[in-house]
Amino acid sequence: MSKTYILTRTQWVPQPREAVFDFFCRPSNLQSITPPFLDFKITDAPAEIRAGSLIRYTLRLHGIPVRWKTEIAAWNPPHSFVDLQISGPYNLWRHTHTFSEERGGTVIEDEVEYALPLGILGQIAHSILVRRDLKTIFDYRSDKMREMFGG
Repeated sequence: MSKTYILTRTQWVPQPREAVFDFFCRPSNLQSITPPFLDFKITDAPAEIRAGSLIRYTLRLHGIPVRWKTEIAAWNPPHSFVDLQISGPYNLWRHTHTFSEERGGTVIEDEVEYALPLGILGQIAHSILVRRDLKTIFDYRSDKMREMFGG
């Protein structure tokens, strides 16, 4: 059985919740908040996500090409949504996005529950590489959100 990890991030931006949620419900915006080193490309997605939407994309993890497919498993606009990996590099990837109004702006909360394949080798990869990679990716995302939305 795979060990499950949780990554959480919280960020406040001085923009209305509806505007922030609208940004996140458009798959075409994902590339702008994803680090260039991942070579992230959407290969199939609707213009706007809804419950049951499927998003297919490719990226490179340390030079290795990866195909990834997620489904919008929960949809509660403009409060939250969940994307769940259907196929990809993880045994589990459940990313909960929550948006709440606070201090005249929006708090963006991310909780990613994830598990790696390969048992103990996956745990070693997590401690050496994956934890750091995810921190770098979400740091980049936070910086880009601050550039676009302020805060």
